[in-house]
Amino acid sequence: MLALLILFSSLAWLQMFRTQEYEPRMLRNAHQIATVVNLTKAALQHSDAIARVALLKMLADEENVSILIREPTDQVTAFGQSDIENRLVKEMVKRLGPETVIASQVNQESGLWVGFKIERDSYWLQMDPARLQPLGGSAWLTWLAVTLALSLSGAAIMAKLINRPLKRLSLAASQVREGHFKASELNEDEATNEIREVNIGFNRMAERLAKIEQERALMLAGISHDLRTPLARLRLETELSVADPETRDLMAADIAQLDEIIDKFLDYARPEPTDLGPVLLCGVLSRCIAPWRNNPRLEISIDVAEDLQVQAESVELGRVLSNLLENARRYGQSPNDGITRVEIVARVHEGWVLLRVRDLGPGVSEEALKNLTQPFFRGDAARTSATGSGLGLAIVERSVQRMGGTFSVFNNSAGGLMALMKFRQAQSPA
Repeated sequence: MLALLILFSSLAWLQMFRTQEYEPRMLRNAHQIATVVNLTKAALQHSDAIARVALLKMLADEENVSILIREPTDQVTAFGQSDIENRLVKEMVKRLGPETVIASQVNQESGLWVGFKIERDSYWLQMDPARLQPLGGSAWLTWLAVTLALSLSGAAIMAKLINRPLKRLSLAASQVREGHFKASELNEDEATNEIREVNIGFNRMAERLAKIEQERALMLAGISHDLRTPLARLRLETELSVADPETRDLMAADIAQLDEIIDKFLDYARPEPTDLGPVLLCGVLSRCIAPWRNNPRLEISIDVAEDLQVQAESVELGRVLSNLLENARRYGQSPNDGITRVEIVARVHEGWVLLRVRDLGPGVSEEALKNLTQPFFRGDAARTSATGSGLGLAIVERSVQRMGGTFSVFNNSAGGLMALMKFRQAQSPA
């Protein structure tokens, strides 16, 4: 749009210049031509035969003006195809006399022909017609090319100057969206007032969001930490004070569940990891499934290459897989026999490791599927007796993103719920 604006403005300016310059230039040249014709007539009238020949030769060589005898049989094409040219013809006839003839061609030869008489003899004065023509086509094309090049260059520079701060703002907004508040600071010394005000406002917003995020994490960590002391006392008092074994076991289970929920809060509030490196996927999986090996209600099958490594953090990746297994154990029971069956498959594709964790349970509704990774959302919890904080999949998503991967969850077409993760493949050291 900037290029078109500059181009059309330049074309309008050139057209105005052409209109304002062409007509005065033609009228001025018409006066000069009439003067040349009058001087030529006077010189021919007052010179002898020998001097006349020398004069004609000088006019042809130095002034590009030819004097020819005008014959009655000459084929003449009148000059004047436009209104301005007709005005020129009238102006020249007015200055040279009513017997003057202006032609653009004589005997199929183009030029600016001026026919006049000296006594009884008739002559043609031939001149270059370019002086009565507007700027030529090639010249106009050159001007248009230069104008177009300047328009595009100017538009590119202007667009770059305009888009540069917007690009930085977009990048900073994406950093804030990912939680990198300190990396999103914008320059507050921009030359443009509007951009400077936007950058200042954005920086203050990022600082405020960082402070809110820090306070939220501290609050969750503080609450979770403070709850552990009374829970530990409750567990001890339960073991010592409750005589009925069944009641004691139920109370202990409730306390363990509260302790587990506290662990979820701590996981959700923990800071981002700083160190990523090669992690052997089989080793992490082996540690995660160890607590469930002897559980008859949970069957886990693994299809992962033994030497496959991903770019991740070992403890963080273990937390991700543990949350997925716990989620499958709670919600992925088979409707037929109540046993939870989980399939874990990893494949390599173009430098990425695609890790799939799928249960063979009933899945979830499409409406609940959209909110499964939202904190504190528990999809269709009424279908089982499971209880929890609703942070499991939210923790998984955040952890995978912190490790540079992607996470998605959806209902598998063959049944059950599938979690799909994507990590960078790590090469084994040579």
